[in-house]
This record gives sequence, structure tokens and C-alpha cells, in this order.
Amino acid sequence: MSSAKHDRIRDPGAAVTIRVARAEDAAALDRLAILDSQPVPAGLKLCAEVGGELWAAYSVRGRSAIADPFRPSGELVPLLEARAAQLRRASSEVVPRRRWRRAAALLGAA
Repeated sequence: MSSAKHDRIRDPGAAVTIRVARAEDAAALDRLAILDSQPVPAGLKLCAEVGGELWAAYSVRGRSAIADPFRPSGELVPLLEARAAQLRRASSEVVPRRRWRRAAALLGAA
């Protein structure tokens, strides 16, 4: 028997929102952590909401996740992982560009 965490989201039209966690998400994150028997992920977190309710969260740097085991949240963690990977790649690309632009400006090339 599979757990709800690994089932599919039943409503294919359900709105899924991936966003950065905010301070006001603390209580919902604590609830998810308790349900999942895991600590709240540290650092910058992405959240997955379905229908306006927080179902999963993922640490961008720590690469750990929590999810509601009583909802079909199994497909959300891979979405959060993929988005976190995009953000990590983007942040590693931004720093060299900024350094190049600054160096170019100092040399009078910009």
C-alpha cells in the first residue's frame, strides 16, 4: 500500500505555486516538520503550495525537504529540487558577471 506522500495530486487542475518561504510561513513549516518527523530545513527555503496550502518545503542550500505525508505531495519535492537547482546555478553565474562588469568599469571598458 502506498502512502499519500507518493500518490499523485488528484486534481490535475490544482494550482501549484513554488515560492520562497516568508516569515509568516513559520507556523506552517513547523506543522509540516512535525507531520514529516523531520526538522524544518535550514536557510533559504522554497515552498510548494497547492490550493493556497503549504504541502512541502525544500532548503535551497541544504538540499533537505519536508512534506505533508497525509497529502499526495510526492511530486512536489522534485519540483522544489529542480527550482532550487535553477536558483543555485543562477546565483553562481551572477557573481562572475558582476565581477567582470566591475573590473571592466575600473579599466574603463564599460
